[in-house]
Order: sequence, then structure tokens, then C-alpha cells
Amino acid sequence: MDYNKFDDLFKEENFDIAEPTEGHQARFLNKLKAEKNKPPKGGKIRMLWSPIVAIAACLTIIFLVAGNLIGTTSLSNSGDLAGISPEMKETHQFYTNLIRTELAKVKAEDSPATQAIVKDALLQMEKLDNDYEKLKEDLKKSGQDKRVISAMITNLQQRIDLLNNVLEHIETIKELKNPNNENNFI
Repeated sequence: MDYNKFDDLFKEENFDIAEPTEGHQARFLNKLKAEKNKPPKGGKIRMLWSPIVAIAACLTIIFLVAGNLIGTTSLSNSGDLAGISPEMKETHQFYTNLIRTELAKVKAEDSPATQAIVKDALLQMEKLDNDYEKLKEDLKKSGQDKRVISAMITNLQQRIDLLNNVLEHIETIKELKNPNNENNFI
């Protein structure tokens, strides 16, 4: 629509037909002054509590955010496979249970004939355990570096392999010490 046509529509109409009553401005100014002198809604109690509530809300948000960050980093920096993910926790539990079982078998086979092998196996296990502790420290420092995680899993596998090899050697020694086999010549 053209502005000229728009202006023509309202040109003939007079919308300014009513004049304000006498004293209108004075009444309006008096109402403004009265409104200005009136205490705010909610009174002084609301005025006192609003900054306290605002500070409490800010502190709550800060604590929640900080707790979330600390909780996340403490899980990821626990230094063990179990703290990385649920899958790694299952893997860690599987290997540790298997190592515990195999180690119990090796210790149960301790006898004068196998004492040297068992003692050597326990020393090797101690070295692997020390290496694993160093890897845990590396995992804390590096976050979730896949190379460190892989090295930790390899360490657990090496322990199991060591214990299985020791058990095989013990079985071989037992067979050689068997009275039926002592008369055989090679």
C-alpha cells in the first residue's frame, strides 16, 4: 500500500476529540510520587533474602560442576583398568580372577622337587606386578592412552602365560619323578 493512500484514509478523521480533565497532570505526578515512596512488594524480608538465595544458588552450581569434574577425573585417573570403562572393568576382573586361580594352583604344587620353579615363578610375578604398578602411574599421567592400556593388558596376559608355563613344567617334573618313569632310559 502506498503511504499517500494510507495518510488519506486517516486525514479526515479526528482522533483527538477528548481533552484530559483539569488537574490531570497534577494527579498523575502525585500518583508517581506515592508509588515512589511505597515500599517494594515483599518488604524488607524479600530484600534481605534475595542476595542470600542468589549466592546459595551460585555456590550450589559451582559445587555441582566441580564435583562432576572431580568425579570424572577420579574415575579416569584411578590408575587401573577398572576405572576406564565397564568393558575394561570386566576384562580386569577376568584376568585378576584367572591369575589368582592359577597362582593358587602353583602355590599348591610347591614341594621340594618343584620349589626352585615355584620360587622363580613368584619372583617373576613380583617383577610383573611392579611393572603393572608403574603402568598404573603412567595411566594416571597419560589419561586414557591406548598404548598404556594395551601394555597393562599385555602384562596381565604375561602373568597368566608365566603361571601356565610353570604349571606345565611342574607337571613334567611330576611325570619324570613318577616311579613308573624312573626306570625308562632315553
